[in-house]
Amino acid sequence: TLDLTCRRTPCFAKFSEMEEMVNMEAEINEVQPLLLSKFCSCFSRTIGSTLQFYFLGKKCEILQDMNKHLEAILKEKRDLRKRLIKHRCQESLPIEATFHKCIVELLSEAVTFIEKLESHLQSVRSIPQVPDMMNNLDTTLSKTEVLMIELEELTEQILKWEKLQKEVYSN
Repeated sequence: TLDLTCRRTPCFAKFSEMEEMVNMEAEINEVQPLLLSKFCSCFSRTIGSTLQFYFLGKKCEILQDMNKHLEAILKEKRDLRKRLIKHRCQESLPIEATFHKCIVELLSEAVTFIEKLESHLQSVRSIPQVPDMMNNLDTTLSKTEVLMIELEELTEQILKWEKLQKEVYSN
């Protein structure tokens, strides 16, 4: 009878409704993170693939531009080779015979300059390092002078010792 009376009272009816609501909220709280993680992973995969597609498209455009540039360079290189191989006698301005020797010398000097260009550039690049090199040279020079003084002192001591040894043996 107590059980029957408890269920009929509105107080316990509200309690059971509240208990059901709390249970439903707990279920929602359990399921909600799973749904959110699935949604986020799907969303992030979609965004990730979209971004990948976008960046791949950009990279493809860059590679195509680079390819066009390289093709143009190769074409120019081929044209330059063809022009260098061709005899230029009829296509260029005539040079008077008196200047032929000068042109040959000029070309040989140009070739020499181009051969030495890398060493000249290296020399120019090393200019900022000259003060440090000079300091190192000064330090090394002073150390060498100290060593020379020590060597002279040792030489004098050896000569004195040799003199003493001769005196001892002669006596």
